[in-house]
Amino acid sequence: MGNVGRVPNDECDVYENRTTSMKVIIGLTVVVGAIISAICVFCMWRRITDYRERKKRSKKILPDESMMQDGLNQAKLPLLSLPELVAATNNFDIANKLGQGGFGPVYKGRLADGQEIAVKRLSRASGQGLEEFMNEVVVISKLQHRNLVRLLGCCVEGEEKMLVYEYMPNKSLDAFLFDPLRKQLLDWNKRFDIVDGICRGLLYLHRDSRLKIIHRDLKASNILLDGNLNPKISDFGMARIFGGNEDQANTRRVVGTYGYMSPEYAIQGRFSEKSDVFSFGVLLLEIASGRKNTSFYDSEQVSSLIGFAWNSWNEGNIGAIVDPVISNPSFEVEVFRCIHIGLLCVQELARDRPTISTVISMLNSEIVDLPAPKQSAFAERLGYLDKESSKQNKQRCSINNVSITALEAR
Repeated sequence: MGNVGRVPNDECDVYENRTTSMKVIIGLTVVVGAIISAICVFCMWRRITDYRERKKRSKKILPDESMMQDGLNQAKLPLLSLPELVAATNNFDIANKLGQGGFGPVYKGRLADGQEIAVKRLSRASGQGLEEFMNEVVVISKLQHRNLVRLLGCCVEGEEKMLVYEYMPNKSLDAFLFDPLRKQLLDWNKRFDIVDGICRGLLYLHRDSRLKIIHRDLKASNILLDGNLNPKISDFGMARIFGGNEDQANTRRVVGTYGYMSPEYAIQGRFSEKSDVFSFGVLLLEIASGRKNTSFYDSEQVSSLIGFAWNSWNEGNIGAIVDPVISNPSFEVEVFRCIHIGLLCVQELARDRPTISTVISMLNSEIVDLPAPKQSAFAERLGYLDKESSKQNKQRCSINNVSITALEAR
């Protein structure tokens, strides 16, 4: 009778185990639930934060409508409608695509009156491109020169923003210069004409227009060629207008193309006429050699065309720089002179480089005697070359009996 109503020990143990398990399950459920809730809250917080950041960035990047309208009014450009450009490019057919830049794609088109055009279409996701769009509208609309590409109009409708240019049937200089077959169409006389045309366009930008403009992105792909292979400088999205007596400026946002940027611009963000002269010097060496500045490899012991040209100059082997396509004794002196001028343009220190007006005088032999070039920017500093260079600065030197003496660049 004393055992009646008592639960056996094994049943008690089972009950306690079940209670413990329930507590563990409940505890784990609470912890997991809390973790999931925390993750959800964190994800929501991140989404809200990202949204606010994107909104902030878009406010910084995108000018408001009134600012854009002011720019268009200031440019006084003809406005083309979106339907006109859709029809002209066959709805931006991939077959009409001419190329792709940082700004966005470029398409060939034909207006209703039969005029051929090139349409630069701003990529919708490109905040930087929108700044360049407005910059190009304001800058190039004020310029008129036979060696600058002509802006015919623009289109701004909703999210669509486009620039309309005269069409250049031979595309850009790099399409000829660096193609093994097409480069043969560029004999020395034609190359010299291209060099001269680029110089004339730069002189207009730096000195002869109402505004002083620094291009900041001069390179072979930005030199367009018309039906007669006449050069026209294009792509003014990076250009800067200088006011009054301003000679140079600084920027934290260095834009341009590796291989064409002067050292003071690439490293310190400082740019001036001499920055464009440096880019022109690279271009001049490329035209004479038929090689890209960045086409050199470790096996060639130099990292760039500038380094190769500088070393060849110091070794007295200037002929090694010349494109075999234009290697001809009757043009040798003129080609060597252009290489010499190119090396003067890519000197390390901006103050040592000639102005573009001086370059034109040198090219046309109005200045007969040229100074020996000093250390080129980004060229390998080999000990014996530095010694040789310092000797050259103190002595007269000659190339094929053409005398070269010191000259103070203007």
